[in-house]
Amino acid sequence: MSAARGVVTADDVYLMGAGRWNESYRKLGAHLCEVDGVAGCRFAVWCPDVASVSVVGDFNGWDGEADPLSCSPTGGIWEGFVAGAAEGDCYKYRIETRDGESFLKADPYAFWAQQPPETASRIARIDGYEWGDAEWMRWRAEGSHMERPLNIYEVHLGSWARHDDGLSGNGAEPSCEEDAGGTYLTYDEFADRLVRYVADMGYTHVGLLPITEHPFDGSWGYQPTGYYAPTSRFGTPKQFMHLVDAFHQAGIGVILDWVPGGFCQDAHGLARFNGEKLYESEVHPNWGTLKFALGKGEVRNFLISNALFWMECYHADGLRVDGVSSILYLNFGIDDPAQKKFNEDGGEQDYDSIEFLQMLNETLSERWPDVMSIAEESTAWPLVTYPPEDGGLGFHYKWDMGWMNDTLHYMQTDFPWRPGNHNLLTFSLMYAFNENFVLPLSHDEVVHGKCSLIGRMPGDWWRQFAGLRALAFWQMTHPGAKLNFMGNEIGQYIEWRYYESIQWFLADEYETHRKQREFVRALNRLYVAEPAFWERAYDEDGFRWIDANNSGQSILSYVRRGDDPDDDLVILINFDVASYESFRVGLPRAGTYVELFNSDAEEFGGSGILNEGTLVSEEKRWNGRKWSCEIRVPALAGIVLKRTGPAPTPKRKGTFPCASCSPTSKTS
Repeated sequence: MSAARGVVTADDVYLMGAGRWNESYRKLGAHLCEVDGVAGCRFAVWCPDVASVSVVGDFNGWDGEADPLSCSPTGGIWEGFVAGAAEGDCYKYRIETRDGESFLKADPYAFWAQQPPETASRIARIDGYEWGDAEWMRWRAEGSHMERPLNIYEVHLGSWARHDDGLSGNGAEPSCEEDAGGTYLTYDEFADRLVRYVADMGYTHVGLLPITEHPFDGSWGYQPTGYYAPTSRFGTPKQFMHLVDAFHQAGIGVILDWVPGGFCQDAHGLARFNGEKLYESEVHPNWGTLKFALGKGEVRNFLISNALFWMECYHADGLRVDGVSSILYLNFGIDDPAQKKFNEDGGEQDYDSIEFLQMLNETLSERWPDVMSIAEESTAWPLVTYPPEDGGLGFHYKWDMGWMNDTLHYMQTDFPWRPGNHNLLTFSLMYAFNENFVLPLSHDEVVHGKCSLIGRMPGDWWRQFAGLRALAFWQMTHPGAKLNFMGNEIGQYIEWRYYESIQWFLADEYETHRKQREFVRALNRLYVAEPAFWERAYDEDGFRWIDANNSGQSILSYVRRGDDPDDDLVILINFDVASYESFRVGLPRAGTYVELFNSDAEEFGGSGILNEGTLVSEEKRWNGRKWSCEIRVPALAGIVLKRTGPAPTPKRKGTFPCASCSPTSKTS
């Protein structure tokens, strides 16, 4: 061990205890540097109440006696410099408890890790990458994401595509081992194939299931071990930077799934890090993971610093915070009354977790005001998207799980019984503006026996695909942001399988699946092109019912409103198998209208019942409105109408087309 220089200050230790050392990743972990002209690596780890900590790795033959670390007088931080340690070297900490027990742990702050099933940390330099996304970052900072389109394509990198999926690739050899589902693509390959695909499909953002290092593929990343390390399954940290950079240069934002609800119990990870409960409080009753001890300042510091790390070092545009409900309630997942816990006021709210989430969102907003935080909160917890000073949690958005559950329940209902379930569609508009909602059709809805989305649709194959189009249309035209999991866009019949690629061959070989993808592409582009869909997406002034109560025909009609009244859109959706050659609908204004979009177009796999040409309003009261018109309404389809100008001036009976032609006109 070379002479160590203490770089962690007393101020750092104080701030860590208060949960406010927001850039702790700059000193904790492994950092390449020089000491007295000697190249090596500085290590620092928080591990209080133990007898000793040493660093072992490739650089010292994994000798636990070679490189002991020194402990600070307070705070329990062990640090030291190891000469000759180099980028790419594997390492762990050897920890000896005061009871004489010794074990090896991966670095909680490691920037890189071995590929699973190996478990060591790896030294990595994450500075020096030359970003090319300055234009994106400037644009991001110049406006509010809440006044822009937000249409998220949710992706699990391990199964979006693999080398045996039949898709054309760049021929690069994968860096991971082959399994039954083929070999993984690399971050560099995703930077080509995935970025081009998402851009072509017209999504505004990509949402990545957790890319933090995790040992078990079947956890989908939701049981992490390396919170500061992008998984090595697909390449190096800088290759992941390249992927984010490529998305940004294509005009696509990147939202990362983030898991403060718990971590796995694997021996090399955070579990019993000092031989006792250090990061954890208890076992999660549902998932078997370990819940973070969010009342500890050092644990809060670890997580909040980590959230900022992904913004600073990887230019992430937001976090989708997983399992918020599981940490808000003391008794989440506990059914036995004898095991239940209560706070000092007799309630089941976890005050430590509430304070942590408020601190997280306040810190993010202060440091990165142009990034977003999204809560996966599945209950009716109030004020999720309200500021902490108003009693809220401080998130920008909340997943609308109520809309998702009610809508899918309705879509699974066979057609004769849909009138009785009509309220499942309309109920979401009773609360749509209480929070800032994201409407999710996510990975959780297409696994564990729930069936794929198209598998939930009743009827023959034509009705199934028409129903799937109607579902997507309802989601896109409903107030709120949008999220769809990969594979939804092609109508894949099987459930999602994390161990193999999406069945892209369906869209290549079968017209119905190809046309479904064409429909989703066109719908995505319509959403971005029409400000009425997103300028007031979280404001009740952006929505007006035309007819919410036509349960007998299973038809909804409403207006989506933008800042400019000329951008307003009239929406009608028919959720039944009957079609109508003449159907009258109320209009918000007199004028001429055109059909901007129709999900029944033949190019999308529909029957081609369209409204061609110009539609002219009539002064005939309908749906409580002064003006109306008659349109064709196809089965299981959605229609968008847009006003293009004033109605033609009606001619008086018996008049001539021009004054000069009138028999009473003067002639020279």
